[in-house]
Amino acid sequence: MSHLDYKLNLATPRGVSSVAGPHGVGVSPGDKKSKNKATRGKKKSIFETYMCREDVSEGLKRGTLIQGVLRINPKKFHEAFIPSPDGDRDIFIDGVVARNRALNGDLVVVKLLPEEQWKVIKPESGDKETEGAYESEPPEELCRSHVLQPSPKGCQDSPDVIIEAQFDDSDSEDGPGSTQNALLDGVKKLTIGVHEQGKEETGAPATKDKSTSVAPDVRALPEKSLQRSAKVVYIAEKKHSRAATGFLKLLADKNSELFRKYALFSPSDHRVPRIYVPLKDCPQDFVTRPKDYANTLFICRIVDWKEDSSFALGQLAKSLGQAGEIEPETEGILTEYGVDFSDFSSEVLDCLPKGLPWTIPPEEFSKRRDLRKDCVFTIDPSTARDLDDALSCKPLADGTFEVGVHIADASYFVPEGSQLDQVAAERATSVYLVQKVVPMLPRLLCEELCSLSPMTDKLTFSVIWVLTPEGKILSEWFGRTIIHSCAKLSYDHAQRIIESPTVTVPETELPPISPEHTSEEVHQAVLNLHRIAKELRKQRFSDGALRLDQLKLAFTLDQETGLPQGCHIYEYRDSNKLVEEFMLLANMAVAHRTHRAFPKLALLRRHPPPQSRMLSDLEEFCDQMGLPMDFSSAGAINKSLTKLFGDDKYSLARKEVLTNMCSRPMQMALYFCAGTLEDPEQFRHYALNVPLYTHFTSPIRRFADVVVHRLLAAALGYRELPDTEPSALQKQAEHCNDRRMASSRVQELSAGLFFAVMVKETGPLESEAMVLGVLSQAFDVLVLRYGVQKRVYCNALPLRSHHFHKVGKKPELTLVWEPADMEQEPVQQVITVFSLVEVVLQAEAAALKYSATLKPPGSEGRLSPQGEERAQDEEQEA
Repeated sequence: MSHLDYKLNLATPRGVSSVAGPHGVGVSPGDKKSKNKATRGKKKSIFETYMCREDVSEGLKRGTLIQGVLRINPKKFHEAFIPSPDGDRDIFIDGVVARNRALNGDLVVVKLLPEEQWKVIKPESGDKETEGAYESEPPEELCRSHVLQPSPKGCQDSPDVIIEAQFDDSDSEDGPGSTQNALLDGVKKLTIGVHEQGKEETGAPATKDKSTSVAPDVRALPEKSLQRSAKVVYIAEKKHSRAATGFLKLLADKNSELFRKYALFSPSDHRVPRIYVPLKDCPQDFVTRPKDYANTLFICRIVDWKEDSSFALGQLAKSLGQAGEIEPETEGILTEYGVDFSDFSSEVLDCLPKGLPWTIPPEEFSKRRDLRKDCVFTIDPSTARDLDDALSCKPLADGTFEVGVHIADASYFVPEGSQLDQVAAERATSVYLVQKVVPMLPRLLCEELCSLSPMTDKLTFSVIWVLTPEGKILSEWFGRTIIHSCAKLSYDHAQRIIESPTVTVPETELPPISPEHTSEEVHQAVLNLHRIAKELRKQRFSDGALRLDQLKLAFTLDQETGLPQGCHIYEYRDSNKLVEEFMLLANMAVAHRTHRAFPKLALLRRHPPPQSRMLSDLEEFCDQMGLPMDFSSAGAINKSLTKLFGDDKYSLARKEVLTNMCSRPMQMALYFCAGTLEDPEQFRHYALNVPLYTHFTSPIRRFADVVVHRLLAAALGYRELPDTEPSALQKQAEHCNDRRMASSRVQELSAGLFFAVMVKETGPLESEAMVLGVLSQAFDVLVLRYGVQKRVYCNALPLRSHHFHKVGKKPELTLVWEPADMEQEPVQQVITVFSLVEVVLQAEAAALKYSATLKPPGSEGRLSPQGEERAQDEEQEA
């Protein structure tokens, strides 16, 4: 019998109330107090008892307790943080004991420690790691794909960038052998200062962290040198799934009673504790043949974690398969982040239309505006099946244009309160992996009945404007409609039209167009939309919007094996921008219309300003580097990034690095119910710099949009107002936020998984990289060809020596290379922030782990350090 086919015992463990671990086992090195707490065979408390709910409520009211979402640093898992309510520096939680059994993403309540126990940050260290690593998303309205080089032709695997590319949160575990290298699609934990940092992962060079310490007397220290520190006293909501992927091991002490009852589950994610699992849940031959399972990936769920145990108690849920293989790893990622990828139940499928092929009921034609004769078309990635949105553009006699955004009327097929509605609300979003999609709605809906496929009548919800050629809105109409899309254009098709405005693209190079319309008609409509979109875009940025273009990987997959054959940076072009502008315009219009009708019930999307302390840290860093950045507003940041850099290769690389740094202080964009916030200033969307915004344009893949469709329908008199209170709608909004963040993280990990497999299958890979942080023993780089962030360790390079020092406030690491020929002089290389270097990415023996090493200086096609310095000097003089 194959180990992979082994069916695991899912029975709940019986007769186990708590499990005490051996002395010190499972406790982070940061837990100084716990080392003397747990002794072998005794059940002394390691963790504090949680406060009761009444005391927590009272403490939150009085302000003696603080609530926030816990973030655990994936590089240093004994460090955790919650956001400060006042937007200042994050509150620090030091060690597993202070974390008190809370896991990453949990909503926790903390109590501040006495000031003498706060974290001390040495001013000279420039410690920028005091904010921890984010697993949150900068809003998709803020981040877009950007390219440094043209992407290969003929790629059929473009990612989903229909309206808002779904790349968001990120953290990186970029030490040697990292399994979760971060694609730079979200908020990054960047080290832009200088300090020495230890590593928890096996094999990483350990250096004593000299940047922080607890001083005997902190009263004499300046306030900026202290970071408020706290301990968890209550878990308000266990948002972490309590599921983890990892490996089974035998306990070390074969003579102990525990050895006869339990195995040890070691999670791949070091932020999750090690877990005791009953041996009866394990494969039958595990005890006698443990090595047979050394590379088998399992899923385990935490069922309990007692105050007197360093380890949690868990239950094996499933054997996934071999570590490092795409499908087992993917299932593990989905399970860890609580993504429901099961088949839809028969009760849900019973909600779908029965008579197929389905046709629009005759009564709908009398309730809707008939746009079937209009020239309407979709523009999507070539592989997209869930076509949410379509566009139309009709020239009017007075020189204006009637422009329509037509969105799939998914709410028609999702009856409120039905089983389908409940499942869609729970899933809240489709999840886009590299190789597949986990849909929010059954495929019959998202790929057929709702999807705006060409040459068929479709139900839509439309926003139609009369616009001047400059994009000024003269009139606006909202309503339910019926369309008949005449063509399914890809972004490539639309781009070809935009790039050849005076030459008609041959029909053989376009998709089929319905006989009622001509290719010339479609050609002209795309060009008119493009011209108006350019004006809208120009006005948006003139009005103070912000874009942080970041690198996004797209993969080409082998059709037979599913393995990655190659990858390229996805290019965000004018055709993408065209669609984006009109989707933004529709979302803003619907936000105003629903809020005007229902000021207490409108479901909106806000984007808070960046965290002030992190932004001031970044401003200080830019000053040190001689970069004249203005951080006073979203528009000022955008203007600075646009004006600061030229178009040469070195300038573009520096812009990528700085853009990445600018994303770090950005907060998550959040759905919310308007009736739960009193101050309209809090409604604002920072990146778009608009007072009201919502999501209306993707109801096939986002449940928030379905809710907004229902509210808009009520505002227009099509239906009764949904029977819900602001508090209930806020709860749904928060669930959408949680699932959206999980979806973003899963998508990023999927891309990281495929990239790690690609390094293994096709590596080593070489690329130019730019330094974005300098430490005493290592430095961080942004790998420009692939958009990944990695840490390069000095002790992994053939160096004679290396020396760290500061020039003014700028950190420098001087590498002295061992010459290939002993008669030659050793070559010196100076590494500073913004140095352009050549790196090699190479797979390691462990599954999905790869490292970055530096190529010796002198490689062709690279700026020399002297050239870099000259470029910096010239820019500063200019």
